[in-house]
Amino acid sequence: MKLSVPKETKFKENRVALTPDVVKDLVKKGFEVLVETGAGLNSFYSDEAYTAVGAQITTKDAVYSQGDVVMKVNAPAPEEIAKMKKEAILVSLMWAATSPELVDACVKAGISAFSMDAVPRISRAQKMDVLSSQANLGGYKAVLLAADHIGKILPMMTTAAGTIKPCKVVIFGAGVAGLQAIATAKRLGAVVEVTDIRPETKEQVQSLGGKFIEVKGDASIKIEGGYVKGVSEEFLKMQQELVSKHVKEADIVITTALIPGRKAPVLVTEDMVKSMRFGSVIVDMAVEQGGNVVGSELNKTVQKHGVTIIGEGNLPSLLPMNASDLYAKNIATFLLHAADKDAFKWEMDEEITKGSLIVHKGVAVHPSVAKAVNA
Repeated sequence: MKLSVPKETKFKENRVALTPDVVKDLVKKGFEVLVETGAGLNSFYSDEAYTAVGAQITTKDAVYSQGDVVMKVNAPAPEEIAKMKKEAILVSLMWAATSPELVDACVKAGISAFSMDAVPRISRAQKMDVLSSQANLGGYKAVLLAADHIGKILPMMTTAAGTIKPCKVVIFGAGVAGLQAIATAKRLGAVVEVTDIRPETKEQVQSLGGKFIEVKGDASIKIEGGYVKGVSEEFLKMQQELVSKHVKEADIVITTALIPGRKAPVLVTEDMVKSMRFGSVIVDMAVEQGGNVVGSELNKTVQKHGVTIIGEGNLPSLLPMNASDLYAKNIATFLLHAADKDAFKWEMDEEITKGSLIVHKGVAVHPSVAKAVNA
């Protein structure tokens, strides 16, 4: 089976789907690997590093037209999908529920497509969980970006001239990204406060040295697969009222709240931004899905009411060596679960396959898209 790795073309994307170390393992297992010229350069992997482990460096047209399995970080554009041979297989992030044009392109091309963001978040799929591996790096980088933009140090420091107070960091969300942000901010010496609508995260926050800002939950909160799938406007208003005092006193605010398939909830209002001290910093990690912060702008750092708001849409891409390495291990683990060197197993009732398969041989099969595309 030929695996192909095109160069990523999304704006500010520096990752690559397979790294040389992972290619080496796949070649040993009997796979052929085609890599587009320059695919790994932004992740600091040269073409020579790929050829040294048995990959073939070739053109963009060749990786799409010859590959049995096209492996990417971000989904190809519809015109790239059209170049894939019939019954080839795409494995990438797709966000299928909000990307109907991609699903439609896969259907028209007669291919199959697996979405790595749809891999079920179950114990035996942990090594395939790209969302967690990338969010972990994103949470780390968010704190470093904030530290770089804030006009003060994060830890307390006692000097002959006096004592410097530590920075106060408020983090919205104690998922994978939020927990890593807590750990990173604490390692840098900041005082960290955290709010999350899931009460079960309190113990995790406290174990990392954070103070939990507790908001009493209500029946509107729906949790599925570790994510908040739904919450009422009334609850969000109550949360904002409680945490607004903490935001007002914060030097740094980091927001991480996402709802799969929906626009990110607004957690920091314009009034809350106005209330913050001049020179404070906000990092909106949800900016690509609409943003948690009023005033954040995708892929821009802006000043609003004396507050710096960082809207970097792809934080893992700023750490491309580690992000690519982890993603490559995730996607290779998925491949070896679903296929051998000769063919895919197509175990349609198996939980991981069923959860992540969006299109099968030109037919949309995933519940989130099947009715809309096949209608």
